[in-house]
Amino acid sequence: MENEFFKTTSVTDFKLKNIGNPPKGYNIQKNPDVYSKFPFKQKYSDRKVAFISLCLQNPGNDAIKGYYYELVRISENQGPIWQELIESALNYIDSRLDCSDFVLLGIMRLYYQLSQKPLVRPEILQHSKKTMLTFKYWPDEPGNDSMCYWTENHHIMFAVNEYLAGQLFPDEIFSNSKMLGREKVTKASKRILKWLDLRFYTGFNEWLSNIYFDEDLTALLNLIDFCNDSEIVRKAKIIVDLLLFDMALNSFYGQFVSTHGRCYTAEKKNALMESTTDTMKLVFGMGVFANQDNMSAVTLALSENYTPPEVLINIALDVNRSEMQNLQRVGIKIREAGKWGINYKDVDDGLILLSFESYAHPKTINVMVKMLDQFRWWENQFFEEFGPFKQALRIGRYLGLSNCLALIFKKDLTRNTREENNIYTYRTPDYMLSSSQDYRKGYGGDQQHIWQGTLGPEAVCFTTHPGGYENTAPEGYWLGSGYLPRVGQVKNVLIAIYKIPRIGGIMLRKILPFTHAWIPKNKFDEVIEKDGWVCARYQDGYLALFSQNKYYWQTEGEDEDKEIIVDGRQNIWIIEMGRKEEFGSFSAFVDLISSSNLKFGRQSVKYASPSQGYLEFGWNGHLKQNGEKLNLKKYPRYENPYCKTPFGAKKIHIKHLDKELILDFNNTSVV
Repeated sequence: MENEFFKTTSVTDFKLKNIGNPPKGYNIQKNPDVYSKFPFKQKYSDRKVAFISLCLQNPGNDAIKGYYYELVRISENQGPIWQELIESALNYIDSRLDCSDFVLLGIMRLYYQLSQKPLVRPEILQHSKKTMLTFKYWPDEPGNDSMCYWTENHHIMFAVNEYLAGQLFPDEIFSNSKMLGREKVTKASKRILKWLDLRFYTGFNEWLSNIYFDEDLTALLNLIDFCNDSEIVRKAKIIVDLLLFDMALNSFYGQFVSTHGRCYTAEKKNALMESTTDTMKLVFGMGVFANQDNMSAVTLALSENYTPPEVLINIALDVNRSEMQNLQRVGIKIREAGKWGINYKDVDDGLILLSFESYAHPKTINVMVKMLDQFRWWENQFFEEFGPFKQALRIGRYLGLSNCLALIFKKDLTRNTREENNIYTYRTPDYMLSSSQDYRKGYGGDQQHIWQGTLGPEAVCFTTHPGGYENTAPEGYWLGSGYLPRVGQVKNVLIAIYKIPRIGGIMLRKILPFTHAWIPKNKFDEVIEKDGWVCARYQDGYLALFSQNKYYWQTEGEDEDKEIIVDGRQNIWIIEMGRKEEFGSFSAFVDLISSSNLKFGRQSVKYASPSQGYLEFGWNGHLKQNGEKLNLKKYPRYENPYCKTPFGAKKIHIKHLDKELILDFNNTSVV
């Protein structure tokens, strides 16, 4: 296996090989789309037509999702198509490279929906069938590889691929597992139903991911279009509705600029590069058809059985509301997994626990060692960090010592783990501020994006503790966090407190002694620094950033005048956002903010916010507003103007204006 498949900066690093040259007459000129702040067409059906037209005007490419545009050409009978892209995609799957499940989703759609189209050659169908019958669909099957099966998005993609392949060939033997197709349907259906249930009741643990929602959507739409089990189809539709509801609530004019459970550097800095922006523009009309790393927009455009409910589209378009506040809980505590029917000792349930990336949690370390042995994962490059401790972990499992070791190094070893998260998103017509409230303070971070303030697609601000000077987590400079802050948000004001340890751990040995902020001067219309505050304006939106310790701008390299650095292992960052309608001129905003009273303790702050009153927050204790304690934990499933639902509820009722959507696992209807 090649290292590129494990030290990646984004999904676009994964490439197809030996694609040759495009055929004669194939359009190789890109015709880029432009960003739309408001709906570029009013009807979803018209947006589908526009997107399909754009696909036909743009070439495929060598990214693993780059052949999806060929599916559009096949569907529309608008050749020529780049056959080698599809062949290379099949070879990629045959090689069992990581993310083969992404690629196989498109082959499933090709075989199910497009096999009778004139542009599909018989040899492509023959190769597709062979690929499906020989693929390794789950780690309990024979063969060593370094595919990731277990994260939330991979979990559902592998299960959907196995189910649909088995449904296609119920009486044929799948050579790797020696199972009949109908047996694979039975096996995969259990995983699918469990995954769907957890998403309905607890939400996505890869919360609001502007990367991996693309994969989830594609897998679920394949179920909706091709699965013969009406119960699975109905539940898959419900989860797609909820996923789009999450996107509608936590986006800003087609920009998915919220806190994210998993996110990469480029997408943090530029919303026009997100994997979901194509889907945003197709469904909601706002965004850009970026053709960067997207397959769900193609899948939606080709889907014959799913149309987004009108109420969800209207919620996304409700951008003129003076303020929209969304409180939302996702995920579960690993220690509470038993409440959700998950057994810490069972290998099948261990794979569910891995969907939260709880590799070395004290509750899961023993079943992790069991899986490393049973699935031959000691050779899987995702788990190369476990290799040097192989014997110790095996002995520790039998002696009951492994969980003790995991407990001692918990804050470092569980940095990948995504547990219960309480999301706070506040949006006005001119800005959005979104965060994960008091999320795992002081724990190591991985790809989590904890907070962001947004005025425009690239006019954004966020802070991190860099894990290192690399482009990959946990050593990422901008990707993820070395160690996570404690964050508290009250509407348009956010406080982020950092307390960085001195001594390195097992996963992150060297710890950098500073925090930093991304605030690119050249992406704002105006930047003013006054009395320690860095204030920025983009159109009619404002933001102000303050650091407890002295800051300085990066003066060289690609981050020059885009990065603010603050030395010290302890620091408090404050951000307040505003708009012209509330504060008047930008200069008035700057004067008001810069004259506000600030008082810092060693790990606490008292801030007299011009808009939210007297705020108190520290590394410990409550977030207080004018002396009143505010809740940072145990949020409802949803609490916003469109939906109020307790966590774990059996029914979710979404309503806006004269449209509503009622979702439960017994009945669903749109009125």
